[in-house]
Amino acid sequence: MDMTIAAPRYSRRPEGAAVRLLSWNILRGSGARCCEVAALVRRHAVDVAVFQEAWEDLDGLPATLGGFYQRFAMGGRRHGPAVWTPHPMEGVCGVHLPVAGNWDLPSPVLKPPVQRIALVARVLGLTLATVHLDHGQLANRRQFAHLVRSRPDVDVVAGDFNAIGPVLARGFSDVGPRAVTHMAWGIVPLRLDRCVTRGLRATSAEALDHGASDHRPILVVLAR
Repeated sequence: MDMTIAAPRYSRRPEGAAVRLLSWNILRGSGARCCEVAALVRRHAVDVAVFQEAWEDLDGLPATLGGFYQRFAMGGRRHGPAVWTPHPMEGVCGVHLPVAGNWDLPSPVLKPPVQRIALVARVLGLTLATVHLDHGQLANRRQFAHLVRSRPDVDVVAGDFNAIGPVLARGFSDVGPRAVTHMAWGIVPLRLDRCVTRGLRATSAEALDHGASDHRPILVVLAR
């Protein structure tokens, strides 16, 4: 789904200004709706918003906010990664990530393998990727490594990493908030939602209220 409408007023910004990045797993079907997402974007004057488990309801963002928007379905499902920005966007594409196999166990959630897709786009001079990685703790590391190896131009990777503990790659730093972003089964606190960057620093990073989703959105302000 690709939509473009006139951008909102706050899209004008000084050259070289920090980039306000929002990432949110909105919870397909029963989670955050377009109106809640749009209100959050306006409240925090977001430059780029990336989403996981985005479904058809989110396709109303361009009509609500203007700007530029794209969503991909993932692994034959109705939902997947999406990106919205009030700024011109180019080079939008999907990167297919390795499918988990039996060697990728253990996993805290036993689910059938899914063909996962990273959405990559270039906005404000940055190449960003949003991901919803596998639950398997070997699988999600392999998928992240595949992404940064196949797209060496990527500056930022943000999204739901489903990772317990650090996710490392040469040259990248984890600049996201050090806060719980998801309660697994309602009882286990986890920091699943991450932002890792190469050649950038975060001037601020925070986890916001989860709203109707089971994940908290993260807001990271990135500067060179």
